[in-house]
Amino acid sequence: MNPIVLIPARMASTRLPGKPLAMIGDAPMIVQVWRRAVASFNGTVVVACDGEAIAAAITKAGGRAVLTDPDLPSGSDRIYQALQKIDAGKKHDIVVNLQGDMPTLDTSLVGQVLALMDNPKVDIGTLAAEIKEEREKSDPAVVKVAIGGLGIGDWALGKENTSPIPNAQSPMPFSGRALYFSRAAIPSGDGPLYHHIGIYAYRRPALDYFVTLPPSPLEKREKLEQLRALEAGMRIDVVVVDAVPLGVDTPETLDIARKFYEQK
Repeated sequence: MNPIVLIPARMASTRLPGKPLAMIGDAPMIVQVWRRAVASFNGTVVVACDGEAIAAAITKAGGRAVLTDPDLPSGSDRIYQALQKIDAGKKHDIVVNLQGDMPTLDTSLVGQVLALMDNPKVDIGTLAAEIKEEREKSDPAVVKVAIGGLGIGDWALGKENTSPIPNAQSPMPFSGRALYFSRAAIPSGDGPLYHHIGIYAYRRPALDYFVTLPPSPLEKREKLEQLRALEAGMRIDVVVVDAVPLGVDTPETLDIARKFYEQK
């Protein structure tokens, strides 16, 4: 594999405008996310942003940024446009979409989602964590994923960890196939529920195909873009990790992130 990590970032957040440049510790949030991506990955990391201010912050920190259309509707559209600008020759065959609002990201997560792509049948890899708080099970803001065949994948059995990703963990004992994503508590009945984590690894042809698809009926109903891929017959595999990374989208979560860096 020759993966690339792309971090989409835009200034026009509805709940926390300008959040990529909000100071956390000694740097803007987008720089802290970029640093953690670099620490997690022996390869190319690029920020795909909607304006010069974000690009300038990343460049000052020693990173690379590419400007994208500010009117693009989603992060997947933003990383796709950035990819056409920086890798038109398709040197990179795996693309990681890492959200730009996770400044306290566990640096093992990039390696874990990339390890799913060892299976050539997988189009898209993503992450989930078991829901521990009862209130989250009924919270529509917490996206749930129903995972089939959760266990040791046959692709992982007996394999050595030969990944170039420093924090990859292979074999992975807790992975399976995404059957559905919902804002409702799925599946019903006794057993754990899983909180979807919005970090994705796309096989390059899968991303090329995905961005050509129109929004699907279930996607529009649930307001979840990943359902477009499932309705189109694409395979999404999920690895279960220990915890959901903090996503900063309110003043309260920004304060939590700042306290995290104060304690470092």
